[in-house]
Amino acid sequence: MTTTDASPAATTARPSLRVARERFLSGRPLPQGVPEEVVAAWRRARFFGVPHDLEESVASPPLSGESTLLGAARPVLDRIVPALGVGGSLLVLTDERLRVLWTAGSVPGLGACTGLSEQEVGHNSAALALRTRSRAEVHGPEHFLDRWQDVSAVSVPVLGPENGHVLGTLTVASRLCTAGPPHPQAAFAEATVAAVETELRARAGQGERALLDAYVRAARGPDRAVAALDGRNRLVSDAAQRLLTPEVLGVLERAAAGARLRDVTGVVRLPDGAGCTARVTPVRLDGRTIGIVTALEPLDDPAPAAPVPPPPVTLTGSSVPWRHAVGRAAELMRSREPLLLTGERGTGKSALARELFGPDPVQVADAARDAGLDQALSAWRPDGLLLLRHAERLAQPGVAALNSLLDQHPDTRLLVTYTPGAPAGPCLQRLLDKLSARSVTLPPLRERTEDIPELLPVLTPRPAPGQPPLTWTLDALRALEAYPWPGNVTELAHVVRALAEHRRVTGPVRRAELPDAVREGPAARPLSPMEHAERAAILEALRRHGGNKARTAVALGIGRATLYRKLREYRR
Repeated sequence: MTTTDASPAATTARPSLRVARERFLSGRPLPQGVPEEVVAAWRRARFFGVPHDLEESVASPPLSGESTLLGAARPVLDRIVPALGVGGSLLVLTDERLRVLWTAGSVPGLGACTGLSEQEVGHNSAALALRTRSRAEVHGPEHFLDRWQDVSAVSVPVLGPENGHVLGTLTVASRLCTAGPPHPQAAFAEATVAAVETELRARAGQGERALLDAYVRAARGPDRAVAALDGRNRLVSDAAQRLLTPEVLGVLERAAAGARLRDVTGVVRLPDGAGCTARVTPVRLDGRTIGIVTALEPLDDPAPAAPVPPPPVTLTGSSVPWRHAVGRAAELMRSREPLLLTGERGTGKSALARELFGPDPVQVADAARDAGLDQALSAWRPDGLLLLRHAERLAQPGVAALNSLLDQHPDTRLLVTYTPGAPAGPCLQRLLDKLSARSVTLPPLRERTEDIPELLPVLTPRPAPGQPPLTWTLDALRALEAYPWPGNVTELAHVVRALAEHRRVTGPVRRAELPDAVREGPAARPLSPMEHAERAAILEALRRHGGNKARTAVALGIGRATLYRKLREYRR
């Protein structure tokens, strides 16, 4: 649970902000002094196509207790609902996608919503808290919707007990606070989230113990091939190690994830040529399914396994930042206009670009080898597909040639990858500005560490015949998730391949086998709430300015050297 500074409107009188919003909606120039963060939020809402006069949405019924967050939060929320008072506040719990899980209380004129994402309702405190991972407030005309102009809301993110990932948000909404920030129920919201996080920690420990107990019971006896999985933890006996292939393991992981939603008791269908059968039993705690135990039996005469190609690394991952980036890129690729993919080195920009083009032949131009684009553009056909890699390496003639091409052929099927770093020159900046409206930033691996368990089997080389697949102890997985991965997925792939090719021991990979930097983990002290808020503000400003650090520093009102120093500190 964290806190942050007051909303941007704290320094702007609300009457003037109301006037600014009216001018924004009518397309007139804005008055001086309107917070940039607020204007950017309004622009995002307009970009997402949110109508400012959106009618009251019909609230969907509360979701069932299958949600881990809702199951832990419900006892806490039921206890504190009487403290809301009558007709004074609305309490809303969402998941990590800002889908509403639970509501209580009421505010005159304020109806419940099915979701609080910016794509649905525009700027709001829950979306801001999810993005900044800290307490956030939005008051009155900072909202984009007409019906929220007299509403004040404070939201606090709910963090997971194991990895600190945001599981959802808790929002308290009320009539507009005339005194301005902080919201009078901010402390109430933070205390409620603290209680929910305490309940989550207690339940996480119970779940791991229940999974371990079920595994121990099932593994009794000589050479029993047993595995226990719950989507986060994996316990595998030595006999099961010899039978599991990456394809079988993937089926069981999906079965464990689906067991929370439907009954999976019985034999699970495995890929052709798996060489074994799998009988699954659910593991339950307090009446709800938390994982599975599976018993594997080898077939007497298994058919030779046909090689099954793994899914593309570029599309692997179910985290919200990754799925949002991939989905947005796929959506933009449907039109014949250029697309810009930005992100740190090793995040998979070029690989994703090739996936987006599909099976069609693509001409690849690499500015790292052909900075002037002499060879690439001379061979380019106006109706062909062009992938330009390493745009940050373009020389001035290459930038000029590409700008000229886009001026003459604005519908060119062009995809550009760009790694922010050194300040861009004026010509390159003009190109980036031209492409900025159709750009997607791929998240670094440290911002989607929940995808690492999914990436590992895809990145692992296929084992030799008769050899077990590479698996990982829980301690090793936690070390992988805690490491900041400055080289992103590329660096993770190097580590996995090195372990698969050179390790001399059997069984799951242990923490002691990892490279020193990964095994020891980041040495930096944990960030304070204020530093978390500052880091979030810097990252948001970098995204707004396409990764240009010079412009970001100017927008934040700090020197460029200060910005570089802070980025280095937050990456340690």
